[in-house]
Amino acid sequence: MDERFLRYIDALNQYRRTKISNRNFLVIAALVVGILAGCAAALLKSLTHHIEQFLQTGFQWHYKYYLYFFFPFIGILLSVMYTRRFIRKGKFETGLSPVLFTIAKKSSNVEPHNAYSQIITAALTVGFGGSVGIESPIVTSGSAIGSSVGRFLGLSYREITMLLACGAAAGIAGAFNSPIAGIVFAIEILLPEFTIPAFIPLLLSAATAAVVARLFYSEQLFILVTEGWVVSAVPYYVILAVLVGLFSIYFTKVNYLVKNYFRKIDHPYKKVVVGGLFLGILVFLFPTLYGEGYVTMRSLLSGNYESIVGNSIFADYTNLPFVIILFTVVTIFAKSFATLITLSAGGNGGVFAPSLIMGGLMGFIFAYTVNTLGIAELNVVNFIVAGMAAALSGIMHAPLTGIFLIAEITGGYILMVPLMIASAVSYFISRSSSKYSIHTKSLAESGSLLSHEDKDTTVLNMMKLRYLIEKDHLVLKEGEILSDRLTDMMQSKRNLFPVVNDEDSLKGLVYMEDIFKLATDAAAKASPISRLMHAAPDVIQLDDPLKKVLAKMEAENVWVLPVVNEHGTFIGFVSKTAIFNKYRALLNRQADYME
Repeated sequence: MDERFLRYIDALNQYRRTKISNRNFLVIAALVVGILAGCAAALLKSLTHHIEQFLQTGFQWHYKYYLYFFFPFIGILLSVMYTRRFIRKGKFETGLSPVLFTIAKKSSNVEPHNAYSQIITAALTVGFGGSVGIESPIVTSGSAIGSSVGRFLGLSYREITMLLACGAAAGIAGAFNSPIAGIVFAIEILLPEFTIPAFIPLLLSAATAAVVARLFYSEQLFILVTEGWVVSAVPYYVILAVLVGLFSIYFTKVNYLVKNYFRKIDHPYKKVVVGGLFLGILVFLFPTLYGEGYVTMRSLLSGNYESIVGNSIFADYTNLPFVIILFTVVTIFAKSFATLITLSAGGNGGVFAPSLIMGGLMGFIFAYTVNTLGIAELNVVNFIVAGMAAALSGIMHAPLTGIFLIAEITGGYILMVPLMIASAVSYFISRSSSKYSIHTKSLAESGSLLSHEDKDTTVLNMMKLRYLIEKDHLVLKEGEILSDRLTDMMQSKRNLFPVVNDEDSLKGLVYMEDIFKLATDAAAKASPISRLMHAAPDVIQLDDPLKKVLAKMEAENVWVLPVVNEHGTFIGFVSKTAIFNKYRALLNRQADYME
């Protein structure tokens, strides 16, 4: 970037700091992020929609439907080819986990290319039939916009993190035309401990993005729900929520099975071929799996229950209720595999939309089955909506987002109580099996997740031992004579010295207090270092977590311990002082993040 331009920007930042408070300036920046993220959301929806329209109705060819078997493969292939060809300097990652990792470990520095690369790859993946949603990509794109704006303006970590969250909220608001859900998502997922001042930038960015996205893309996602709920149906909402909660547990477990299977495939294009083949078969058998699946949900919400079977090879049996029931149940489980295969094979998308589709299908088939068997007379539309909220709550561990998102996109505020019941029960069941969602579990295991439930462990897990090792200690050889090294030890600022052999393996420690006792003893000064050596109270391995290091120090009642690698080679010392200093620094950083 031109040096004069950078100087101009720096001068502009200096000027605005004297004229505008950081809080007010953050509001202006949030508006800018909202506009940009709203445009990004509208662009992604438009691109995806036009690709789908072209493939399905844009050209006429008698045998074109045979290509539906290959479309998902083509979309994933194009996405992988784009990332490998055009993204070389940075790293391309999908899903919400990288955003959470960036907040915790990379100073909220989302790589700028995500602002556009997420849009391109998601449009290719979903437009060609990949069974995922565009919400995670637009969240990452919005986060990249917010992060880039914050860093361009020279803001602090706290302020950049806030703009990142504003971008994510704006992305959700623009994608779903749901500003409240965008705000709740940012607070629930990205800013788990927020203060009231943080609400204003989120509110402005989400509202601005919703307006901007609606200007360019105003298509209604779902029909509006207008019929209320009855008290007698509450037990059935609870039963549905239990089923969705159990399905969420299943989905989380299958997620790791599919990921592990594809992780064993080394070459990226082999993943594309294997994933594209499986996905093509699934989409061919179950057309509902094509793309996001919102078309099917709109049909079900409008009362066209046969539509779920109508476009498949079983279309001739739509008049048989048990076929609709069986086909829908199989479709739900097929959707889970189709989504995970799309992501694992190299496609870009998220589980946001698939969660809604799977939950909606579960709500539909539950109410439809109860009605068909004559057990009760349930409002099918209401149960579809409740199933959506329950699935989003259980799979993503985001109950508030589930409630407000579904209420906004369906206009179902009249169903707020059933939505609350379904989301709460599903979340409780899912969380009883796993404390973390599919987006946060891997981060929590690696210590890269910011958590307010166990701050001590969270902060300690964020710290890496290798960066706390002190390597400026005087190292002694076990065969050396004390008098030969006495001057060096006296001039050292340390009171503890490691003793190693010729292979640099740690043999023991020498304490300065012992040196002082023997400094005037001529016979002792002529003895080898090994005679003064003490065994180390304990030894720290290079890959030991900091929590284990502190436990060893407490057990031995020592302040400093030596660190060795897997071969026993001495590396340096780690002290409580270094650990506590780093701990305080990270706590202050978390405090900035939470403000």
